[in-house]
Amino acid sequence: MRRLPVTLAGLLVLAGATACSPDQGEQASPTPPHAHSAAESPSSSSPAASASPTTGASGTGHAHTHEHAMDGGPAPEGITPAANPTYPVGSEVTLTADHMPGMEGAPATVSGAYSTTAYSVNYEPTDGGPKVTDHKWVVQEEFRDAGSERLADGTPVTIEADHMPGMKGAHGTIESSTTQTVYMVDYESDGMTMTNHKWVVEDELHARD
Repeated sequence: MRRLPVTLAGLLVLAGATACSPDQGEQASPTPPHAHSAAESPSSSSPAASASPTTGASGTGHAHTHEHAMDGGPAPEGITPAANPTYPVGSEVTLTADHMPGMEGAPATVSGAYSTTAYSVNYEPTDGGPKVTDHKWVVQEEFRDAGSERLADGTPVTIEADHMPGMKGAHGTIESSTTQTVYMVDYESDGMTMTNHKWVVEDELHARD
């Protein structure tokens, strides 16, 4: 009979330890503050993180989808043929521009060489597409009422070129410009033949090896 109190006390101790164990377990593995779950963690694959500004492929980020026509058509009216171009019509060249997928490194043939000013432009497509930034290139003769003087960066323009859907009639601004000789080229890429592609400037091609 004298052992009974001891047994009851032991049971009370055991019961108390059992009652406290959840709290002790929670204290042993606390949740880190501001921890993200897998669903909440920022990811480069999330729409917000992976979205990039729409640009010309040769421009910043310029990653907008290019939809140039297979045949670029004739040069615009009023453009002046270059007197002594480094690469005359018929020259075999290699493109170093990356305006479109498959363009960089492609063999090409010069189909036109002109003396004008070429511009990189930012514009809002007329078809409701996202803003295009740093699109290369639009030449002086492809702007509405542009005159013959070189336009300063930031100048508002209306584009008359029809290189891509939503371009003709679009309003935009000049991003940058160059007075290098401007070329039209024929080239093949990804099994497609592009003729009279507009435009590449002189430092975007070199003589074919």
